[in-house]
Amino acid sequence: MKKNLKKALVLHSGGQDSTTCLAWALRKFKTVETMSFDYGQRHRRELSAAEKIAKHLGLEHAVIKTDIFSRLGANALTHRMKIKVPKKGLPTTFVPGRNIFFLTIAAAYAYSRGVEDIITGVCQTDYSGYPDCRNETIKSLEKTLSYGMEREFKIHTPLMFLTKGQTVELMEKLGHFDLLALTHTCYEGTYPPCKKCPACLLRAKGFKEAERPDPLLEKK
Repeated sequence: MKKNLKKALVLHSGGQDSTTCLAWALRKFKTVETMSFDYGQRHRRELSAAEKIAKHLGLEHAVIKTDIFSRLGANALTHRMKIKVPKKGLPTTFVPGRNIFFLTIAAAYAYSRGVEDIITGVCQTDYSGYPDCRNETIKSLEKTLSYGMEREFKIHTPLMFLTKGQTVELMEKLGHFDLLALTHTCYEGTYPPCKKCPACLLRAKGFKEAERPDPLLEKK
């Protein structure tokens, strides 16, 4: 089947990484749509950010609602429990199967719209150790979805091997650095961000490495 490189679907949480992927997609594809998931996360600030960014760019934006993850057991992203990052094992923010589920639903949605290219912001360089963010997971899932739907899907992961600092630099090169002021990363869902949770610390690390100020912290 001939690849249609004119359309792409971006999984957009409203955070820094997925917004950088969105900027990458805008450079690579003629038509871009975005998709977010309302899965019972502990705050809605990221979802609001995703909607605001899509509206700002004039993009079609879909929100898929599901309560499946809140039913599968406690984790720090869907329940009010303490965020912990142990020296061994996965952090309490790990939501089992989340990225696999998101990409499967995205592929089904893309199938119905004649889209074969899906973009996600997963990364295995600077990340929280989630197994469904690894390159081997994504490549395996890409094959499974293509076989299962008889459609040659391509899952693009522009950030997979980048450090957080390199991700910041990429956004600047793409000419959408200002969009980062509209993003939200903090696990606590506060503004100003808490600057203490793992997501805030990782974001701060990237801007420090890139020697750039975080637009989110500078906006009034």
